[in-house]
Amino acid sequence: MVKRATHPCQIGCQQARLIASQVKVMEKNIYGLLAEFDTPSQLVDAAHKIREAGYTKTDAFSPFPIHEIDEALGVKRTILPFLVLGGGVTGLLSALALVTYVHVIDYPIIVGGRPFFSLPSFIPPTFELTILFASFAAVFGMLLLNGLPQPYHPVFNVPRFALATREKFFLLIETSDSKFNYDETKSFMQSLNAQEVFDVDE
Repeated sequence: MVKRATHPCQIGCQQARLIASQVKVMEKNIYGLLAEFDTPSQLVDAAHKIREAGYTKTDAFSPFPIHEIDEALGVKRTILPFLVLGGGVTGLLSALALVTYVHVIDYPIIVGGRPFFSLPSFIPPTFELTILFASFAAVFGMLLLNGLPQPYHPVFNVPRFALATREKFFLLIETSDSKFNYDETKSFMQSLNAQEVFDVDE
């Protein structure tokens, strides 16, 4: 079977459309395109289609958690549990080092005939520091991984985005996506049964 060669004009036209799209995005200073949906099932279905189309710089917004959306957008599992585990182990080792230094090296006192290094007596402080460090790792790790605090985000420039906290569902494709083409991407998002597709200004 003979493959038909791509005509140079076709390549040139594709490049011209891509350049024109990039110029349009730069002129409007657009962060991305935001599609509005009425139901969570519509949002999940649209997310599946967007991922299948090859878009990777995406995000979804909902009034409540939708567990299916992570898989639909290809969101990877969080590393937060490992951060919490690391914080807990750090707290445990720190507590053991502290009580060992205080009771064995710096100020050894025989109390009730127990040895200087009495592990049962060290359980309360090691437990407390383990929980404390793990809690700090959970809180600050969550803030770091979510990019918080974030007092401003470009989607706030879309007036209807305020409904994301009450009754509407939104799906975002960023212009930084390698597959993003303003006209083609907007047409594609409109084909996903979206109520409306908005330009998101920077």
